[in-house]
Formats: sequence, structure tokens, C-alpha cells
Amino acid sequence: MRLRRKPHTDEKLKQFEDLVTVGNVQPITKDSTRELYVELGTGKGDFITQIAERNPQINFIGLEVEATCVLAAARKVREHNLSNVRLIVFDVANIAELFAEHEVDRLYINFCDPWPKKRHAKRRLTHERFLELYKKILKRGGEFFFKTDNRGLFDYSLEQFALAGLEVRDVTNDLHANEPPDNIRTEYENKFSTAGVPINFCIARVANE
Repeated sequence: MRLRRKPHTDEKLKQFEDLVTVGNVQPITKDSTRELYVELGTGKGDFITQIAERNPQINFIGLEVEATCVLAAARKVREHNLSNVRLIVFDVANIAELFAEHEVDRLYINFCDPWPKKRHAKRRLTHERFLELYKKILKRGGEFFFKTDNRGLFDYSLEQFALAGLEVRDVTNDLHANEPPDNIRTEYENKFSTAGVPINFCIARVANE
């Protein structure tokens, strides 16, 4: 569901010009000595803030189409004084315009909109048309981490990964049954887990050749 844009959001975002960019200009200095991880649909920034704080040696970019969410995320990034995070108000459908070929080391997709109606399948971030875009920007052997509470979306995504020629590992339909110590729970993840909804997870990998 699209959030209602709050008044003066754009004006408030100007206070975070060192952290936030609107549109297809990559706001982080390229540094070949650092890996680049990108979150697709960063929401209010819980996940990217936590993972960036744990990994100060890695550059993180969060993409989010909703400016209101980006504003909330920017506040968290600044509160934690993180210098390795940048946020972009951006539509993931245009991601190939933002990054060079094989520039990104890792992608994260956390609890994206499942678009449950069959006629909306092409809007799912794990549809094959999106996966082909990810393959262009990910380095050879690059990975993306996928989490969802929606079992239907998860099963569909596994089929799409196979069609796209991606290698899949660490597949589970109940991530918290044997939760990895480095797992970072998002706001939605905690909400669903508390309600007894199991979390589906896997890692998809681009082939080295």
C-alpha cells in the first residue's frame, strides 16, 4: 500500500542532503576497496541502519520510492551517525540506470509487496524481468538475500530464480526455527514473527561465468 505523502516532506528531506538523493544520481563516492550492498525497498530504515552499523567497512545504499519512508530512514541514519549509508528516493524498476554493470556486491529484498493478484505478477520484485536487471548490476558471484512472510510469493520466487538461472541456497520456510546469529530482524519481521507467521528466506547467487 502506497503511503500518503505528508506535507513538507520534500522540504524536510533537504535537511538530509548529505544522506539523501532524489532520482537517478548515485550519492555515494565509489571506492573500489569497499564492497557495495544495496537494499531494495528500504522502508523506514530499520534494517539498513542496523546492518550498516555492524559493517562500517561496507558501503550501503537504500532505495525506496516513498519519500516519507526515506525521511524516516534518514533520521535514523543521522541519529546513529553512520557515514557508510546513502538513501535514494527511487523506483527499483529503473535500477539499471543507477548502477554500472557488475558494480554491486549484494542486494537485499526484505518483505516486499507480494502483489498477490496474478495480473500484477510483473510488479513483484522477484519477477524474472527484475531478476534480469539485478543480474546486470551484480558482480559475478554476487548474491541477493530474500525474506518474506508470504509463502505464495516465496514459492513463486523460487520458480523465478530457476528461470533466471540463479543458484539458490539456504532455503528455509521458517528462518526463526534455527535463526542465524547474524540475522537482522526488520520491523515487519518482528511483527509477523510475534503473530506466529513463519519467515521464508533464501539466498540467490549469480553464476561466476
